[in-house]
Formats: sequence, structure tokens, C-alpha cells
Amino acid sequence: MPRSMCRVLICVGAFFFVETAALDAQVVPGTGRKLTRVGDDFEDETWKWIPNGFKSSREQDEQVRSPTGYSSNRKWFESPKRGMPDHLVRVETPPGGLPGSTGALKIQTLNSGIPGFNSFQMEQDDLIMSCSSRVGLLPVSRVPSCVTRVYLPPFDRWEDRSGTHFGYRLDLKTTIREQEKKFFLTRNVKKEENYWPGYFVEFHSSHERKFEHDDAWLLIRGNSAGHEIRAIRLSPGWWTLGMSVTPDGRVHFYAGKGIGDLTPADHIHSGMPYGYEAEHFATHFFNICNQNDGVTWSTPFIIDDPAVYTLN
Repeated sequence: MPRSMCRVLICVGAFFFVETAALDAQVVPGTGRKLTRVGDDFEDETWKWIPNGFKSSREQDEQVRSPTGYSSNRKWFESPKRGMPDHLVRVETPPGGLPGSTGALKIQTLNSGIPGFNSFQMEQDDLIMSCSSRVGLLPVSRVPSCVTRVYLPPFDRWEDRSGTHFGYRLDLKTTIREQEKKFFLTRNVKKEENYWPGYFVEFHSSHERKFEHDDAWLLIRGNSAGHEIRAIRLSPGWWTLGMSVTPDGRVHFYAGKGIGDLTPADHIHSGMPYGYEAEHFATHFFNICNQNDGVTWSTPFIIDDPAVYTLN
């Protein structure tokens, strides 16, 4: 039976009520079948990144600079919009990682933004998983979800800057209506819209007067207007992050300390980011951010075993 048609019978006294929202509201990321054609465990010792020249910066100056970079196993590609991190290297899995894991991926960048130009502002690069090109767009009726493990280094190894340092996000698609003017006529037309809900990791540096000590927070992007929601305080070490999308178009956010599978207790938020009702899941991806001054490296984050699942 399709997920959207599932029913729960709730008994109250001698009466039974049909409840549909209970299932749609609680779909733990990692539920169902793992898609083996996508995802990466970084166990291949020959894993490497192939840059293919200067990175893209279409968001800043409309330059894609093809051909774009990709991983040797073709499971990852450079973002045409923002470009690729400067340092994508397979490393030994940090202590406390997934059992049996010998390799993980370190993500770090120096020259974010436009190649050869320092904006002296926070810029970001993207690492995108090849998903829709391998398995097609996943309709929300299949209840797609994604999970990753992220290693946060000790705070003394973070870029000494308060603000966003890292992101883990979805690429979703929906249909919107907008007004189109032609001559003297105005009509409403349908348009496919991409949007990118997910997580940001925000750091507070004790070297700034307003913060007494170093700490980090998990932010959710976002509420119905697209604004961040401050979720939970983070500590160094391994974390498991996940997101699921249900047939009602909602996105569900889960996070847990450590490397264990996510559970209903790890649920932290559900909603329709930007006010959009999701229709298709395209992929999940990572952001890495730094102060684009040509000198300061970003915080070295490590990821392991990012994967995509479907329930139906």
C-alpha cells in the first residue's frame, strides 16, 4: 500500500478513528531501502578528486568554467553554481566512526568564491552527490530520505570566525505559479522551482566579545519564509544528520550525537521550508564556507557514508 494511503486506527473507548498524519509526520531518515547506485562509503583507497581546472562561480559572475570537477568513482560532482572545495581528500576515519570504516572524506576550502579574486566576505563551495543522473528524480510518494555522518573537530581547529561554516542540504523541486506579462495581458503560469532546505553549522568564536566561549549550533534552513531555525547545540565529535520528505510535501529533520542509526527520538523539526510543498527529491549535497581572504582555510569537516533511501 502506498505510504500516502496508509491508515492508523486509534482506539478511544469503544470508537476507532482513522489517523493519516501520524505516519506522514514521523518518517525516520534511513527507513526503507538503501539505494546502492548512489551514496559513498569512501572505503576505496584509490578515491580521489579530479578538479578539471578553475572552479565554477556562476552565482557570482555567471562563469561555469566547464568541464567541472568530479570524483574518480563518478559519485560526486562540482557545483556549476558555486564551485568545488579546494581540498577533498580521503582520510583515515577518525576515532569513534562507523564500525569497520577505514576511510572517510575531509572537506576543506581556501579560495572560495570567484577564482583569483578575494572578496573578504564569507563564501561557500559545494560538493554534490550524483543522484538524479543515476536513479532519476525521486517523487515524494516514494518517501525519499538521506543520512550522513559528520565529524566536527575540536573547537581549537575551527576557522576563527563566527558564522556559518558547513552545510548539509537537499535539492528539492516543486511547482509554483507566477504572473507572466505579455503585451497587455497578464496570466498565471506554472513553473518548476528548485529549493534547498537543510542544515547549517554555525560557530561562535570566544575571540569575539559577545561570546564567552567557543560553541557551535545546528541551524535548520528553514521555516516557511526560508529563515534559519536554531535547533540544537553541537559538540565536537561524530554526529548523524538526516532528512526525509513525505508525500504531503513536508521535510523532516533529524539529528543525533554519535554514529548510531537515527530514531524517532532524534526528530527536531518538520515543516515546509520557504512555504513550498515538495514534489521531487533530486539529491543531497554539502557546503563548506570560509572567509574568502586568500589566507584562511575553512574548518576541516569530515563526512562518512552519505546515503539515500526510499520507503516505497
